[in-house]
Amino acid sequence: MLNFENDLNERQLQAALHVEGPLLVIAGAGSGKTRVITYRVANLVQNCGIRPWRILAVTFTNKAAKEMRERVIGLLGAQGNDCWVSTFHSTCARLLRKHGELVGISPTFTIYDDSDQKAMVARCLKELALSDKQFAPRTIQHDINRSKRELIGPDDYAVDGFYRERVQQIYQLYEKRMNDAKALDFGDLLYRTAVGMRGNGEMAQAIASRFDFILVDEFQDTNRVQLEIVRLLARPHGNVCVVGDDDQSIYSWRGADVGNILDFERVFPGTTHVTLDRNYRSTGNILKAAHGVVDKLLRRRPKELWTSNDPGERIAYLQCDDEREEARLVARAIRELTDDGYPLREQAVFYRTNAQSRVFEEVFRTLSIPHRVVGGMRFYERAEVKDLLAYLRLIQNTGDLAAFLRVINTPARGIGKTTVERLLAVAAGRGISAYDAIDHAAGDISPAFAKRLAGFKALIESWRAEIESGPAHLATRVLDDTGYVAALKAEDSAESDSRLENLQELVGSIEDFEAESDTPTLETFLELIALQTDIDQVNFDGDQVTLMTVHAAKGLEFDVVHITGLEDGLFPYRQGSRDWSLDQDPEEMEEERRLFYVAMTRARRRVLMTQARVRRLFGQPRMDPPSRFLADVPDDLIQDLSPSRIDVRPVSRPSAGQWSRRPAPTAFKRPMAEKPAAETTWIDRSYDQSAESAAVQPGQKVRHARFGVGQVVAVHAGVKPKVDVTFTGYGIKTILLDYLELG
Repeated sequence: MLNFENDLNERQLQAALHVEGPLLVIAGAGSGKTRVITYRVANLVQNCGIRPWRILAVTFTNKAAKEMRERVIGLLGAQGNDCWVSTFHSTCARLLRKHGELVGISPTFTIYDDSDQKAMVARCLKELALSDKQFAPRTIQHDINRSKRELIGPDDYAVDGFYRERVQQIYQLYEKRMNDAKALDFGDLLYRTAVGMRGNGEMAQAIASRFDFILVDEFQDTNRVQLEIVRLLARPHGNVCVVGDDDQSIYSWRGADVGNILDFERVFPGTTHVTLDRNYRSTGNILKAAHGVVDKLLRRRPKELWTSNDPGERIAYLQCDDEREEARLVARAIRELTDDGYPLREQAVFYRTNAQSRVFEEVFRTLSIPHRVVGGMRFYERAEVKDLLAYLRLIQNTGDLAAFLRVINTPARGIGKTTVERLLAVAAGRGISAYDAIDHAAGDISPAFAKRLAGFKALIESWRAEIESGPAHLATRVLDDTGYVAALKAEDSAESDSRLENLQELVGSIEDFEAESDTPTLETFLELIALQTDIDQVNFDGDQVTLMTVHAAKGLEFDVVHITGLEDGLFPYRQGSRDWSLDQDPEEMEEERRLFYVAMTRARRRVLMTQARVRRLFGQPRMDPPSRFLADVPDDLIQDLSPSRIDVRPVSRPSAGQWSRRPAPTAFKRPMAEKPAAETTWIDRSYDQSAESAAVQPGQKVRHARFGVGQVVAVHAGVKPKVDVTFTGYGIKTILLDYLELG
């Protein structure tokens, strides 16, 4: 038998032993919510005699569901296998296969993924003879998904003009064609379950009668349709327990409504309320710092986490010159913390947008710091980035077949698979490249398609004539002349905004390359990128630093967390370059504040916060002020490690005072001078740029990210000093001093 009193604290025990009626458990970060849920299940089965298959526990990710299921089995043994423990989507799919025929859903339905759904929307546009430029498939897809999250069917879709009338037509035809195909999209799994239970009494009875107790994890992340499903499932008995934390609601962009947890008692009268405020994860100083930020929320359930853990270190802060210095200093901090006993696998670098990962990836790769990128592909593997690079590769080498096939109809220019296949046949017959075969395909391809191919080749040739202008110029021309950017802007969706930002980031990285390299040619750039993307990563047995957005970090924890990019406009984030104040959308600002709180509470032992005075992002230099969230961290909890030449102040606010300062160390934890004198120390050049060229002398050793260790042979003074350096295997290179580390 389980010993609940010894395994749970007082409030956890109260929640686990509650039986009948609605229960709301507000579980702060690191307070043991999964333990409460699993022990509650164990109590129902072991002490209350509830049959395990009458209990449904749902959460949001397969990983979380797997962990919960394993814990339940660990507590109950074989009986635990009979509990329903799964995600919302898996639960609904299972219910629809069992009971969906009552509302016309085939039990053998196929589930369409994102790309399948988009293709179906595109087919509907074609059938309705609507332009995919005026009605971008991805935009229509988002509109349909959003409607289903809000329980709005095609016949209820609000029509207030020509555009929305056509969208309703597309939505109606889409639903018909999906039904013809016996297919459901991901949104349908929830939408059709909720609508079926609301409109069909037999289906509602069949599903709701299966369960006596409903448990929902991460309830702050539920949207309207999920709330409705929970309400319908619990309607016969009212035995619903939800666990979550309004302070960690960060997914409104995908439909989550923090009001579901804030207003739970209104939907479920007579609710018992338990707050878990003891944190088992973080140090006392981390919790106090995080509370200073989240306590500024305008609407939240009042609570303050506490812990019996040690106070721990203060929150480290660094103001950097730019994003490259930021990446180098974070890399140095990681190395020193590793020396101090924090393995790489217990360290994470957080950023607000995926585009910020590029600089960290490049610096970590150069410094041989093992790392993994979570929550998305590596920067140079993203589709839009690969598309632009493929164009540049084809400009450089028209015989590159892979690049040719990738861009021949990207963006769409009316050159289909059949035309390409015929072109390849001509190339094979003549023994020439597909690109060269365009001039010889007139007899095998209709005049209209031959004209389109010729137009494509003319574009490539116009760019090839400007190849000496450099890769940044060519990249800009490609994006403009092909209409790639225009198409993404017309799509006007969250995904297209992200893709645009990634393309701007790529162009910015090419410009950085041209500024740094002494041979800034297209060929050199493509070679550099090929080396970064084609060489397999070394297997370090899992001991790698984790790079991820804060959104992707939800539910995870690390000994050390590096929160980067803390500037107003980046974190908190302002979409694109739109000219509006961050304060114009209070709800969005509330979520950004919660997001910062989530970032801080992922850390067990140490937090480092970084902010750049100037940041090149999305292809543009930005000089945003420090994040307003920095000013909300109590002054006495900040350990300011910024160089003394920088005047570090929080964003102005009532009662905001000067942060405590100390002479700047040259490392995260301790001054380099504390290291043994015999040890070789590489000091980041950006710590002392104000010393100009006097900081380096002929004969001095330096290190470059690409060329390695070299020796200075001459110094060229100026606003941006340059030096001539001899590198083994590369000869003499003239390089900006900013891009060197001095030894």
